[in-house]
Formats: sequence, structure tokens, C-alpha cells
Amino acid sequence: MATGTPKAKGNNQLKESYLYYPSKKPVAEILDYPSSKLVKVGKTASTDNKLIFANNLGALSALAQDEGVKGKVRLIYIDPPFATQSVFHSRKLIHAYEDTLGGTDFIEFLRERLIFLHQLLADDGSLYLHLDERMVFHFRIILDEIFGFGKFRNCITRKKCNPKNYTHKTYGNVADYVLFYTKSDSYVWNRPHEQWTDERAAKEYQCVEPASGRRYKKVPIHAPGVRRGETGKPWRGMLPPPGKHWQYTPAKLDELDAKGEIYWSSTGNPRRKVYFDDSLGVPLQDIWMDVSDAHNQNIKITGYPTEKNPELVRRIILASSNPGDLVLDCFSGSGTTLAVAAELGRHWIGVDNSKEAIHATLKRFATGLEPMGDYVIKKDESRLSNTLPLFGEKAGKVADDHIPIKNYSLYAEDGHIKEVQTILGKLDRVPNGICVKAV
Repeated sequence: MATGTPKAKGNNQLKESYLYYPSKKPVAEILDYPSSKLVKVGKTASTDNKLIFANNLGALSALAQDEGVKGKVRLIYIDPPFATQSVFHSRKLIHAYEDTLGGTDFIEFLRERLIFLHQLLADDGSLYLHLDERMVFHFRIILDEIFGFGKFRNCITRKKCNPKNYTHKTYGNVADYVLFYTKSDSYVWNRPHEQWTDERAAKEYQCVEPASGRRYKKVPIHAPGVRRGETGKPWRGMLPPPGKHWQYTPAKLDELDAKGEIYWSSTGNPRRKVYFDDSLGVPLQDIWMDVSDAHNQNIKITGYPTEKNPELVRRIILASSNPGDLVLDCFSGSGTTLAVAAELGRHWIGVDNSKEAIHATLKRFATGLEPMGDYVIKKDESRLSNTLPLFGEKAGKVADDHIPIKNYSLYAEDGHIKEVQTILGKLDRVPNGICVKAV
């Protein structure tokens, strides 16, 4: 594999790259979008956790006026429409949302929201934008413009489903993508790792130290690029290879050698020992094969269309936030981001304008998820608990492996309270404090 030598910093043409189209609005005009009036539903206690039933552009404008939120959001994950030109229904064939925008209409729709999201992010915050092949390349350019060229971190490729047996002349489409950007160069980052398997560990760490029995691997002590400082000077009479520099200063290399952590080959080539027992695991790369969406009958889901795997969201939240941080999802759908954030001890804000999405989220918070399959064997209902207050006279069941989510406030855009009443009326159980009569 060829390795390029880093070039000195200078003018970069990509910094001047922009995506132009006739309907593109000035940033100032977008930020002047009227804020929605958000009305709290019921008498829930004050909390940083908010579920908002509203047009997300108006809601984001309102949040941008909230000093407790603007510049305080540590992590944003959004899974917006993908410009599929489709209408989506739940597994029970209830209308969920329409994804009918395309082309520059879709680009401007999402760009407006991303401009507000950039305002809401903390200086050390991160944004993850989930898209597929239709628009991911357009939004690499759009996000470079909003966040700045140097704030791109990764384009993560995710295997979303099992292989497809296409009859037309293309490769099977089994991937989608997550663009990872940060607001600054100093951001929250908890490096994720995969666990070692015995086979992989033995292959990677092939050497065993006779005296200690510790397993290790040998890695170079130099890196690409010429340096004029200490790491470019001779060590033990040797200069770094041409076009390279030492990874450590000569003094640090002497220290490592004194501790027995430098391996000397029979030809006098020094390499550093990296021990297996010091490893936290395999650092996660940018191709994710293990977080595909629901694919078998026993996986538990809400039934909301395009519902994402909770493990995908869990990985992102753990990597780019800490307990107590604020996580935001303004296309919150069935509430996957919100439920995982709550489980991991983060505060959260979710926004959606679909009645079916809010219904699915409230039901998920109250009673949990259900097996995906139509013919799976249900658990004995005697093993289900009834711990939440009833709404009306229905007696919904709470799965025995579900911890209800109660610590949040429900908000609705002014003028949509009756729709919230309709949503609540369809629930078997409702969270503490949310009462239609109190609206």
C-alpha cells in the first residue's frame, strides 16, 4: 500500500468549493425563520428532557432562542428523510411521513435545519448526519460550507441489511452512510473499541516475551514526514529512514529501550513492542458491519418505518458524549435516539411533526418494544408488569425487560394541542403527569 508524504499547509482549492442552486437562501434569512410557540402538555416537572411535536424548523428556531440550549448541545444525531420520493407507513399500515422532496428542494430543506443545528451545538460538540447514496455526496459539500472544511471527521459506511438478489444490472445496495462533523478541533471523543477474539488476537500479536510470557506485536518507531526538531535527529547513531521521522524523541526511545520495550532484529532494525494486555480492544474503523437494521422475527421494534438499530445510536452516543451531556435529534421518529440517550444517562431533546412518530415514541417510553415478527411466540402475559398509571380504561402491558422512561416533558406547537389529545387517546398507558384534562 502506498503511503503519501504530508504536504506543507497552504491554499487548498477544496476550501473554495460550494454547492450552488437557484433556491439557496442566505444564512441570515434562514436564521430569521419564525420561532414556533411551544406549549407544554400537562403538569410534568421541569426537566432538560423534552419531546416536541412540531415542525422541526420552527422548533429549532425556538431552541436557538433558548439560552439553556443554544451552544449547549454536545451531540446531534439525525436520520432525516433520504429523498426517496416515497410515502412511509408503520407495520400496522398507519401513515407515518412523506419523503417526497427531491433534488435542490430536499437539499435546501435539510440545509436550513443544519444551519440551526450548528448554532445549537456546543463548541466541543459533534454532528452525525445519516443519509444514503442519493444525497450523501451533496451534503459532504454542504456540511463543509456550514462547519468549515477542516471539521469533517469521517464518512462512516454502515451495512444496513442482508445481501440482495438483484435482477437488474447493479451491485446489491446494502450500505448507507453517516457523515461525522465537529464544531471545532477540540471535541468530546471516547474512542470506541471492538472486543478481541482469540483468533484475531493470536494473528495480530504473534510474539511472546520469554521472560514475562506477555504477548506482543512489533511496530515501526518512525512515521512519514521529515521533521527538523528532536524527532528528526539521529538516535543510537541512526537517522530516521528517508522521508520519515522518529515517532518519539531520542530521549524517549532510550527510555523505552531501557524498559525492554524496543525489539532489535538480527540486522539491528529497532521496532517497538506493543503488548496485547495493554490493548482496550480493536479500535473501531469507519466501516460498520454489525449494526444493520431489524432483520429477523425476534428483534424488538416499535414498527415505525425506517427505524434504526439502537446499537448504532448507542455507539455514536458513547463515542461523542459523556453522561449528563445534552443529545438532540430533530427527526426523532420512534424515539430510538431519545431512549438510548436516557438509558446512557444523557439529557435529550427530540422533535418530530408526525403524529405516528410521537405516538410510537410515547408508547415506547411507557411499555417498551415488541417482537418484529407477526407469528413469534409471545411471552406469557402473566410475566408482564403493570407499573404505569392507566389512561382511560385500557390496560396496556409493560414488558418485563423494559424500564419506563418518565423523566421528560411533552411539548406541542401552539395550535396542535388537539392532535396531541388524539395521540394520547390512542395510548394504553401514558407517562406520569401527562394528562389530557390538564391541557
